Amino acid sequence: MYKKIIRPLLFKFSPESIHHFIFFALDTFGDIPGISRLAKKTYAVKHQKLEREVFGIKFPNPVGLAAGLDKNADAFDMLGNLGFGFVEIGTVTPQPQAGNPKPRVFRLKKNKALINRMGFNNEGVEQIARRLKKRKTNVIIGGNIGKNKLTLNSKAVEDYEICFETLFKVVDYFVVNVSSPNTPNLRELQDKEPLTQLLNRLQELNLAKKNPKPILLKVAPDLTNEQIDDIIEIVQTTKIAGIVATNTTIARKNLEYTHNEIKQFGAGGLSGSPLTQRSTEIIRYIVEKSDDKIPVIGVGGIMTPEDALEKLEAGAKLVQLYTGFIYEGPDLVRKINDTLIEQNQK
Repeated sequence: MYKKIIRPLLFKFSPESIHHFIFFALDTFGDIPGISRLAKKTYAVKHQKLEREVFGIKFPNPVGLAAGLDKNADAFDMLGNLGFGFVEIGTVTPQPQAGNPKPRVFRLKKNKALINRMGFNNEGVEQIARRLKKRKTNVIIGGNIGKNKLTLNSKAVEDYEICFETLFKVVDYFVVNVSSPNTPNLRELQDKEPLTQLLNRLQELNLAKKNPKPILLKVAPDLTNEQIDDIIEIVQTTKIAGIVATNTTIARKNLEYTHNEIKQFGAGGLSGSPLTQRSTEIIRYIVEKSDDKIPVIGVGGIMTPEDALEKLEAGAKLVQLYTGFIYEGPDLVRKINDTLIEQNQK
């Protein structure tokens, strides 16, 4: 029904307009008696074989929603009812910001892909924390945190500190985003010295808490093996909980579009099917180089249950959907979980 009727209708409108409509609908319908129960009955799969314990958290199933969709924590409860084992909100910044000029999201239908250059548009950490305090379900929430566009990299640590402290009581784990291609110079924070400084400071704040939360690092798919080696070393040195692999890519490989068409889409991060293979390669590399001692959440181009299985077989402990959810709908979450039960994967 989603792919034959709903998606063709939704795709007649601009991606960002439909995004706002969908999240308004999820938030609104979630408050109607019976709707949440119906959604859960239709899409949520509960089974012991799906349960995972990763970085100290017990997940009901390994399929999560990646950051970037529920930026402002508008619909996390309803998304949990649609079958997700966890929902990552954000990216969140200290101050509200509008993001980059529109249009800034583009569908590449031939490749089941998206290009976005949103630029961390969000309502600011204080507003998002207030929403998260009203959580009605036990859905696991990840807080993806970043810096404001106008904050210099030399002051970036302060932005991450603010987000960490404000969200600490209302999320279950954190993801440090220094890998988005849509905030100028942000990816420079992936370099060894600034990244070590940032993660050490967040761990210092974290370990001073009575009950520390897992902190993960989200990495770009455009890193070289040498850069990934540095990141593995930093993760082990700072003792953060794990890695999210990967963010969107600035590469434009494997696209069924002409050079001029690709040029017209412009800058931004590419997600979806063209990223499937590269993200899996990075997952496998991290797992093998770390002797499977660094938990990895696999994300990037999961469009089918087989894509999710491939990432889990590469060593990912959990997976996340973004573009696959847009193209395939909530059926994909259910199908992945059903397939995992059939495969008896742990």
